[in-house]
Amino acid sequence: MPLRFTLRQIEYLVAVADCGTVALAAERLHVSSPSISAAISQLEAEFGLQLFIRRHAQGLSLTEGGRELVEEARFLLRSAAALGDRAAELTGAVSGTLTLGCLLTFAQVVLPHLRRSFSDAHPSVQFRQSEHDHAELIEALRHARIDAALTYDMQIPPDLGFLPLLALPPHALLAEDHPLATRSSVTADDLLRHPMVLLDLPYSADYFLSFFGNRKPLIAERTRDMGVMRAMVANGFGYSIANIRLGSDRAPDGRRLVFVPLRTDRLPMHLGLLLPQGAAQRRTVAAFVAHCRSTVTEAALPGLTSPRL
Repeated sequence: MPLRFTLRQIEYLVAVADCGTVALAAERLHVSSPSISAAISQLEAEFGLQLFIRRHAQGLSLTEGGRELVEEARFLLRSAAALGDRAAELTGAVSGTLTLGCLLTFAQVVLPHLRRSFSDAHPSVQFRQSEHDHAELIEALRHARIDAALTYDMQIPPDLGFLPLLALPPHALLAEDHPLATRSSVTADDLLRHPMVLLDLPYSADYFLSFFGNRKPLIAERTRDMGVMRAMVANGFGYSIANIRLGSDRAPDGRRLVFVPLRTDRLPMHLGLLLPQGAAQRRTVAAFVAHCRSTVTEAALPGLTSPRL
């Protein structure tokens, strides 16, 4: 019996399951919402099964049957990718799809340059990207929604592997008129007496607070947005802790920021690739790993590292 559905429709199905709405799935795949909706309707008609419960205010949620079919759909897409990789091995080409997740806090600095250089080197690869916090990246890798993730080595679970690419020591981020801004370095003890603006993201917040041990810093504000954190610091609401400069010593509102090295016995945090542990790498993923090894360096991405005082 001939198949009456396409891999593209299966891809749309998985995207809607991951995103929860047709609009977000369309944005992720760079297609129109009507195309996604039509594909879902065609699949439901083909399978004779309702795949999603449509809730006006809450988007779409999978039915029980839909959940089972989506897991099979993920397997089908992985098999299709493996088939493409096998063909690439026979021809010596690097092609197929690469789905990369990137940590929100540095995506704007790392991802555009990295994607551009990789796509120029391997134009046959269909590159897809998304930005998440660290916990979401771990979840996406575990459910095979992404092939790899650019993130920090924060509490890496045993079922995932981490390839370090660049060491990024911590710095205190200060307004230019902060009492500590002229120091050559500071310690956690120095910071304890001053209010803090905490970048309150999963795993990241625990990392920043870990510099103080059992002591509690004076948290004046919390935010999940890196730009808001930088602007709050620049406007005198408190210091923060950062490992990257984001390419500029200016906050989004134009006010100047000062980076002072944070003296600590802790090892530097590393930016690197989070990958499934022990799984055979597809040819496209292996090519991207090799590209990251040569591209994610302080010389190639100077905006990552905090200025040396």
